[in-house]
Amino acid sequence: MRLPLRALTAAVAVSTLALSVTGCSGGSSADGGSTVRFGYIGDYNGASLLAIADQQGLWKEQGLDPEYKTFTNGPLQIQALGSDNLDFGYIGPGAMWLPASGKAKVIAVNTLARADRVIAQPGITSLEGLKGKKVGVPEGTSGAMALDLALQKAGMTEKDIEKVPMDPSTVVSAFVSGQIDGAGLWYPLIDTIKAKRPGLEEVASTADFTDRAFPTAFVAPARSDAALNAKVVRVLQKANDWRAAHPDESIDAAASLLKTDRAKVAADAANVETLSTADLVAKTEDGTVDGWLDDLGEFFVGTGQLEKAPAAGTYYEGDLYSKAYKK
Repeated sequence: MRLPLRALTAAVAVSTLALSVTGCSGGSSADGGSTVRFGYIGDYNGASLLAIADQQGLWKEQGLDPEYKTFTNGPLQIQALGSDNLDFGYIGPGAMWLPASGKAKVIAVNTLARADRVIAQPGITSLEGLKGKKVGVPEGTSGAMALDLALQKAGMTEKDIEKVPMDPSTVVSAFVSGQIDGAGLWYPLIDTIKAKRPGLEEVASTADFTDRAFPTAFVAPARSDAALNAKVVRVLQKANDWRAAHPDESIDAAASLLKTDRAKVAADAANVETLSTADLVAKTEDGTVDGWLDDLGEFFVGTGQLEKAPAAGTYYEGDLYSKAYKK
């Protein structure tokens, strides 16, 4: 069984190298707005709302000036929040165990994602084919979640493979060079691998688990300013509705922020289900979102990342989300 804080401990060491701290929480920017340091992962899920908020002037409406920081995964951002090196961040479903363990608060659900896969070298056509082989995975992320789900479905455990903890970029290079036989990873990184390692096999996918939801989310420190959180949520909600109404333009905006090829961002967006803010508010108030998070909590108990699954309401700021929309 995996130690509950092992992934976070690894993230601490990496974050020391990965973070460059500039600005202060709530400080004033040159144009008079309050600076907020916002982390994201360089994909459509992580970047689209931030890009839209910039282009549509939504930050200025709330008197805020964002300072963006790119991260390779969610656990690094949770660590940065906890060490006061970040004010807000973005995480995928595989990192949701960290807010559930009290390390952060979920202030807004972003999308439902099915971008995570277990991939294998050409010629390995099933998860069973990875028995006894090296499988690289970024611990505490949705790639690890995809691997654990796939192993459970196949009646296997982590003891059946040789799991090799790696950061996402190392997984990419190790797979391409043939140093590992498989990986738990996500798009668009898998597209990067495909370009250099054609013929790889996708032996499992979160899309296979149609009875589960995999929410991505925006997070704030466990102890944070409720008034500031509400302002940021209003920005995210307006950007979310613009994204829902302008899907093609949203891809353009994300590609511009990421400085990457539009076709790659469009392929990434194909793995994402977006919901209107009104729908997310309704699903918050009827308990649907809590159900998504509770289900993930139980899964993380099974993997050893949580000792006990807390009620979603202890870390999802659903009331804040609903009130921000109605104000």
